[in-house]
Amino acid sequence: MSRADTQTLIQSYYDAFNRGDSNAMLAFLSEDVIHDVNQGERRIGLDKFKAFNARMDHHYKERLENISIMVNEDGTRAAAEFNVHGTYLNTDSGLPEAKGQTYVLPAGTFFAIRDGKIARVTTYYNLTDWIAQVAG
Repeated sequence: MSRADTQTLIQSYYDAFNRGDSNAMLAFLSEDVIHDVNQGERRIGLDKFKAFNARMDHHYKERLENISIMVNEDGTRAAAEFNVHGTYLNTDSGLPEAKGQTYVLPAGTFFAIRDGKIARVTTYYNLTDWIAQVAG
């Protein structure tokens, strides 16, 4: 895959995220996608990714802004930095009570690309910062 193709793949993935279109997001992922969640367990496969998205959609409404995508020479790896603009909708287990709080959080994701699909998604953000914003 070329750098330009990978750039388009990642941008399309985030466009689907911002539309709230989980099914479109899944179409960009390999069947055996590895999903490394910030301060969480590794999930493997589309079913686990889909379940994670459903849980997130229940607890949070998020939009990513100022997305900057970086791709290596052969298009097999990419990274994105962005700001998460969100609303905390429903209390998530072990976290502060949700009362519709809003937050803005810098975050980043690393990707591995294989056969024209995203094969790994690894996301990082500062959980302590998020807790401080919603616990306010």
